[in-house]
Parts: sequence; structure tokens; C-alpha cells
Amino acid sequence: MSKIDAILDRALAGERLGFEDGVALWESDEIEKLGWAANRLMLKLHPEPVTTFVIGRNINYTNICDTYCRFCAFYRAPGSKEGYVLPDEVIYRKIQETVDVGGTEILMQGGTNPDLPLEYYTRLLRGIKERFPSIHIHSFSPAEVMKIKEVSGLSLSEVIRELKEAGLDSLPGGGAEILDDEIRRKISRLKGSWRDWMDVMQEAHRQNMHTTATMVIGFGETVEHRVKHLLRVREAQDETGGFLAFIVWTFQPDNTNLKREKLPPEEYLKAVAVSRIMLDNIPNLQSSWVTMGPEIGKLSLRYGCNDFGSTMIEENVVSAAGTTHKVNTNMILRLIREAGKIPAQRNTRYEILRVFREGETVSNDFVMQN
Repeated sequence: MSKIDAILDRALAGERLGFEDGVALWESDEIEKLGWAANRLMLKLHPEPVTTFVIGRNINYTNICDTYCRFCAFYRAPGSKEGYVLPDEVIYRKIQETVDVGGTEILMQGGTNPDLPLEYYTRLLRGIKERFPSIHIHSFSPAEVMKIKEVSGLSLSEVIRELKEAGLDSLPGGGAEILDDEIRRKISRLKGSWRDWMDVMQEAHRQNMHTTATMVIGFGETVEHRVKHLLRVREAQDETGGFLAFIVWTFQPDNTNLKREKLPPEEYLKAVAVSRIMLDNIPNLQSSWVTMGPEIGKLSLRYGCNDFGSTMIEENVVSAAGTTHKVNTNMILRLIREAGKIPAQRNTRYEILRVFREGETVSNDFVMQN
């Protein structure tokens, strides 16, 4: 029996894998074998042949940012003529368009804008909830929350409490990149430590808010850095238990100041498989079709993913880096069926809202508008 076979047998038997196991898995070139094991582990968590997705929209409410990440093609520095903050009425219109096509989730993310006080966010959140009480506001990455904390002078606990009381429902996992300060200093020196990111997430968990966790590979990190990232997420989940899902994708280098070779699809599929095998306490793994493309997104459903993510009616950050994969709801239904699964619409809490019968489509599908 090979070393990899022995590690996978232990994982399939329910044993928790350690650091050296993770390194060995990531160094393996037996990607299909990793995928097979990851799929088996996924089926233990989700035995029904169902793949879920959420109808949602990304709203990038501001592109002004004083963090200056080398890998970001979206931001504009404070004072830039190309900087913007969307008017409230534009945000409301975008949400109305989302609701009109059956959407349930809004993911608002922007830069770390030093000119926006806490009151901007609480007023906007209250305005959204007054107009759209049923929409789930899954918004503001840890870096944005830390900037709000800095500008407000309040504690992290107070900031999250204020945002939650104003209508914030959950936090997305953006900005994790690689949870290792050696890598973070190289790619986003001003963004804060990995501990800052995790502190925001765990404080949200303590206040009964769910979050997601992410990882981006392809910054020049080692496999050891990647495994350390997974273990830190897993340990935090043991402590506070609020991560509903994990999403991994590859760095998109076009139009950025960080010149790296784009990783091949095989490396992404390996990342999905290793993540599913190592993260035994996180229930859901999302496909990242928006960076990898619909076909690789479909393939990831055989490598440990049980969820196809969001329809992402609008997306500007990854698109700024030259990646423009776009799908609509009916295309997601087709891709899930082609993978041999039954498509089901969920909400942000992973509660199933609607299971689609064979051949069933939606009549009010959206047209992508960026």
C-alpha cells in the first residue's frame, strides 16, 4: 500500500489528518485518487445526490481602498478620479433586480475605504432591511470590518454588534488569501495578520453570526503554507463552529502588480480535494466556477464540492483581473445535471428552498450586467 493510500484510508475511516499528512497529499500527483476519496467524504456528509446553489448578487459598493494589495486589479487609491462609492439608490436598484429573479442573497464587498464611517454602513444596512426585509445580507470581509473598527475607534466586538443590529446577517470569507504572515507581508503588507482575519471571524461566530472561509493559492506559497492555512481554519472551527462553507480558488494575475503564472485547473482540483479531506468539521465546500470556468466548476463536483456557489448576477473584482466566466441560473441547472446531480436552490444558511425536477428551468432568468 502506498503512503497516499494509507493516508486516504485513515481519512475515510474517520481519522483526523495532521500536518505531515496534508503535505503528503498536496505533494502527490495522484489527483484522481485524491478526488475519489474527497468525493467519498463529501457523500458521508451529503448522501443525497443533490448539489445546491444560491441566487445572489455581488455589489461592489466602493472601489476606494488604502490597503494596496499587489494582487488586486479592482481597487483605486483614495483621491483617485476613478474611485467611487455607489449611491444608496443604485444599491437598492441592484437589490430589487436580484429579488425580481428570485434572489435571496446580497454580497456587498468593497475596498478598505478610510472615508466611510461606521454610520455609513449602519445607515445603509437599515435602509436595505427596511426595503427588502427578506434579503440576506452576506457582506463585508474581515479587512473591511477592521477598517471600520479603525475609523470608528470602537472595539471589534462593538463594531460587529453595531453591524449585526443594523441588519448584517453573515460575513463572507474574502481576504483570507493564505493565512500565513510570511506570505501576507509579500502580497498585501497593509492588510493585517492572519490572526486579524481570524479574530473578526471568530468574534462574529461568538455573536451567533455564520461566516464562510476561503483560500487563494498561486501566490508563490509552499504546500506547507497551504496546509497551515487549512489547519488554522479547522482549529478555529473547533473553537467557535461558525464556518458554514469553505471556498478555494486560484490567483488570477492579469492586470495586477503581482506577476505569477496562472495555476492549471489540475492544481485547483487538487486544492478542492485536499481541502475536503482535511476540513472534517466544515459541512460545505463551494465550487469556484467564477475563477475556474463553468466546466471546471462542474468537474469540482466530483472532487469534494457539494455546492455550486452563487449565480453571482454581478461581479467586478475577479473580472478586473481578466477573468470573466459568467453563468445564469438555467446554465447552473444544466451544469449540475451534467455532473449527474440534482440541482437545488438554497439560501445563505444552506437551507434548501427548491429542488428542481428533471428538465425544469426558471422562466425569469437574469441577463448578466456588469
